Amino acid sequence: MVESCNMLGLVALCLLLSVCPGVFPKQAFLGLRPRTLSSQRHAQQLPDTVQSQQPVIQADASKRCAVNVPDKVLCGQPDISAVECANINCCFDGQQCYYGKAVTVQCIRDGQFVVVVAKDATLPKLSLDSVHLLSGNESFCSPIETTSAFIIYQFPVTACGTKVSEQGGYVVYENTMTSSYEVGVGPLGFITRDSQFELLFQCRYSKSAVQALVVQINTVPPPLPVAVLGPLRVELRLGSGQCAAKGCVESDVAYSSYYSEDNYPVTKALQEPIYVEVRILERADPKVVLTLDRCWATSSPNPLSLPQWDLLINGCPYQDDRYLTSLVPVNDDSGLQFFSHYKRFIVKMFTFVDPASLIPLKERVFIHCSTTVCYPTATDSCEQRCNRQRRDIFRSTSLDDVVSSGELIISV
Repeated sequence: MVESCNMLGLVALCLLLSVCPGVFPKQAFLGLRPRTLSSQRHAQQLPDTVQSQQPVIQADASKRCAVNVPDKVLCGQPDISAVECANINCCFDGQQCYYGKAVTVQCIRDGQFVVVVAKDATLPKLSLDSVHLLSGNESFCSPIETTSAFIIYQFPVTACGTKVSEQGGYVVYENTMTSSYEVGVGPLGFITRDSQFELLFQCRYSKSAVQALVVQINTVPPPLPVAVLGPLRVELRLGSGQCAAKGCVESDVAYSSYYSEDNYPVTKALQEPIYVEVRILERADPKVVLTLDRCWATSSPNPLSLPQWDLLINGCPYQDDRYLTSLVPVNDDSGLQFFSHYKRFIVKMFTFVDPASLIPLKERVFIHCSTTVCYPTATDSCEQRCNRQRRDIFRSTSLDDVVSSGELIISV
């Protein structure tokens, strides 16, 4: 994506850019910062004319501007008009101009960056405490304010590790903002479920113009061909049901419909739930019980490939995962003819991480399960227990098999 902010996780709202080419005195640095409603600081001054550059992807204004009143950070001077507010890519509620749920980059003619990052700029939501400039130890390289919904930076274009160059008659000032993220370490692979926020932005100055640009970074390659579902007799599929009514619980309707082979690859945001179902096919014996031994994820369709991340061990959630897999009960109330032929669980979407560089790989994810078809006996009910120590049990007749999902990719 050109002129966009790349985030590992779904970009729910677009990046907003604006240019404020007014002439400000050097001592006005502290007075330029955006203001929360409770702040008593002076408003950011606005020039008489504003030149703005729209991003490639335009967000839904109703969603971008749906900021709760206590969270609003004011943009511009108190008497700013709706037109002036829109020209600097802020939101107007009829009385006040404020920053939306996005990322706003502004360039001031007196030589300052203003960068306002919303927690809701990514899915999953950003941890604002993890956002920082890539370099710079000066005090003004830290955020001038952090609220529950926004983090605000304002600093000279010559500071905080800014790179300077000349291009086509412009003096170009370029800087990078990024975020830290938590990495889960497993015996066969590394993963993360946190958004990786990365913003490369520029201010371009000439004698007659000021431009704000965002440079393309870390584009995600197109998805590879769809993976084939697992073998017959036992099938792994992903629920696609969604709530359509107010008060609906998504987990209750997720298994009402399923992704078909034509739907793959399925795109998911980090931490977005994946509703997994494993079922026995072509069997009408009500006594047969499906059990899950190990379920895991890989970055390729091959279940034996590395890296791997465990989801279930002996049918129970992998305990070294911060986001434990959730087992979904399947019983008489599930509306299934043979409920013992089904197993369901919920996984939070993640991406694998390179073990050497700890950089998210943004690769595909495939889910696999090793299954057993169990026949109950007088000494073995085939019930799997996760809240107590498992018993070593003998199964008189069993059939082991591995089933796999179609391709899942990270949305950006």
